[in-house]
Amino acid sequence: MDNARLADSSRFLRHVFIRDLMLMAAIGVYASEQGVRQRIRLNIDIAVDDEGASRMSRQAVGRDDLARVVDYDAIAQSVRKIVADGHVQLVETLAERIAESLLTDSRVQIARVRVEKLDVFPDAASAGVEIERRRR
Repeated sequence: MDNARLADSSRFLRHVFIRDLMLMAAIGVYASEQGVRQRIRLNIDIAVDDEGASRMSRQAVGRDDLARVVDYDAIAQSVRKIVADGHVQLVETLAERIAESLLTDSRVQIARVRVEKLDVFPDAASAGVEIERRRR
């Protein structure tokens, strides 16, 4: 993944991520995928506005306080809920729903979401999609 753009001191962005979140999802368009859950792997990358302080103070360490940052535990809980909400036909739809939820936090400027189905092909590790959405 190209992570260099997500952490960017010139734009006062920090990179928050969750790697290899493994979940069981009701996903797929084929008859064999209906009514069953299958393994998926999610990777979430977000570029977050650096705490809304003045540009000079953003270079300082800042308060050691969870309230000033985007909480990756809250992100993981939200993603788990979206996945558990019911059957989705397309990995693209699931990725879009997750990205949309990430962008509801006004501090999130960029959301990159990768959804991989792990048991699609016996001779491949995964198949899926990666999307990137930006705040307008």
